[in-house]
Amino acid sequence: MNVVIVTFSKTIKEFLREKLTLFWTIVWPIIWVLIDGFVFVGGAPKKVTPYIRDSITISMMTFALTLAGMANLPGNIGRDKEKGLLTKLKSMPVSPWKDFVGRISGLVAFSCLASVLVILTGFACGARFSGSIVSVFQSIIFFLIIFFASAGVGLIVGTLIRHVQGAVMIGVGISVVTASISSLFAPYWSLPSILQRFSQVYPVSSASAAIIYLLLGKSYVGYNPLGYKSSCYYNSTFFLSLFL
Repeated sequence: MNVVIVTFSKTIKEFLREKLTLFWTIVWPIIWVLIDGFVFVGGAPKKVTPYIRDSITISMMTFALTLAGMANLPGNIGRDKEKGLLTKLKSMPVSPWKDFVGRISGLVAFSCLASVLVILTGFACGARFSGSIVSVFQSIIFFLIIFFASAGVGLIVGTLIRHVQGAVMIGVGISVVTASISSLFAPYWSLPSILQRFSQVYPVSSASAAIIYLLLGKSYVGYNPLGYKSSCYYNSTFFLSLFL
């Protein structure tokens, strides 16, 4: 268990020391909450403005989790590769699963920190969350789907790419491009039909839409991501199962 604690401590400290990690995972989503919360909702009726800001906050929390899993995790793995740490661990009596648990636990802690800071920014901008206790717990499940789906992609990138810079930039590229062509940065109804379909089946955006649907309702999503004809839940669950 000491290996898990040591790996956890090392991972979280590395995340907090890296300026690029802090910027992309925390500062960048917060900037978008501020921009969207004040610039793009200026013409909306005042009674719905808090709920629009709520939707924006959820999307940026999703984006923060996506960046943490797809960019920070492969960067962390790549850094250990360059230092030769992973090679040393292979020659030591250290169980790989303990290193994995410690690394993922560090990522979970850092992701929670990023999510809390984003949601506090949303509250400061006027976001107001609604929904029942059941809806909140269901939303947490979808946040876990987002986290593990993103971490799964990050593990693949970290395994295939040897250098830190390349792993981080590829992870950032995947997360930013997929967020841009799904419904994280733009309203679902403003997307072309082909991107609407992509948004429904892409696990990250479909899980985010499910959270907004549960807490705010269909009018803030543009479609029912939990409906019988929608495959978002099933695609998200299937994607998650690949990495568990």
